[in-house]
Amino acid sequence: MTTHYEERMQVDLDTIHRKLRKVSDLVENQVQNAVEALLTGTDDLAKQVVLGDRQVNRRIKQVDYLCHAFIVRHAPSAGHLRQASAALRFGVALERVGDYAGMISREVVQLGQPVPDAVSRDIELIAHQARHTLSEALRAFHESDLEIARQTYGLADQTDLTLDKVMTELVVMGDSRAHSVQSIFSLLRIVSLIKRVAEQSENICEQAIFQMTGETRHARVFRILFVDEHNNRSSQIAEAYARKAFPKSGVYHSAGWNCNGELDENLIDFMDRHGVDMRSAFTRRLRPVADEPEHFHVIVSFSPGIREHLGKLPYRTTLLEWDHGAGSGMDDETLEKLYKNVVVYVQDLMLTLAGPDAR
Repeated sequence: MTTHYEERMQVDLDTIHRKLRKVSDLVENQVQNAVEALLTGTDDLAKQVVLGDRQVNRRIKQVDYLCHAFIVRHAPSAGHLRQASAALRFGVALERVGDYAGMISREVVQLGQPVPDAVSRDIELIAHQARHTLSEALRAFHESDLEIARQTYGLADQTDLTLDKVMTELVVMGDSRAHSVQSIFSLLRIVSLIKRVAEQSENICEQAIFQMTGETRHARVFRILFVDEHNNRSSQIAEAYARKAFPKSGVYHSAGWNCNGELDENLIDFMDRHGVDMRSAFTRRLRPVADEPEHFHVIVSFSPGIREHLGKLPYRTTLLEWDHGAGSGMDDETLEKLYKNVVVYVQDLMLTLAGPDAR
């Protein structure tokens, strides 16, 4: 049997969720109109979206006030506190999506024309993917549907391939000089903003899951590829050390484009003395990164001339070129200097990527 106090809390939470649903509908409509204005080159519709962003912000502030008032009035705990906290964070995500719709519309006004035919189909596709992800995320939150939230989380990654294709097409358009530099930059910014809509949808899924289960976001796992020409020294040390020091923060691989067989016994013995068993390690031939089933977040090269062997890098992959500062020998003194330098580099990289939670 619920008490009057619990009933009062539930009434207030229901009020918050009703207002959030209205804001959700408004934001989803803003995104739809921004995309339509982009594809049709309709200035008037774009300007409506820009002006409508103020209404979104006002309504988000009202919800924010209600959430804080709820916490102060009721001092909730457990599930009720979780719902209020999720509602606050959900409001932040909605506001950002609304901002992105407004920014897209401002770029549409600056563009002053429909999207060029060369990229219109792919931009329409990435916009459809982003809108679908947003719609499903909103549905998961409002209907408290855990299955939809889990299924939708991660859908933003599906836009990566389309994003890479659009970026390439826009660069080609820029090289052809058939379009102004300003219009190319506007389109680049618009596509990036559409991608952000999909990424914010993941945040909404996280809040849907949190309000139902109390689960928080898992720490991100980074895919990292270490490369040197022969894959028989620096890249192997970096991979082995990263696996040992940061096993939960990354998935690590190494490769080379001129591999020559087994690892040197001196290297194996040296790493064994540092607590790393490399007796089962082997050299791996580098293939074009575009052929990999999943993109790498970071590629680290210890050898010059890496770019010609990688092929086209995905849009979200970062290439780093490190000078290990050691000679090319396999004697203990050279390996010790190399190991110390690689350890510092890998530690700095993982702290940059994962922050103090790197582990």
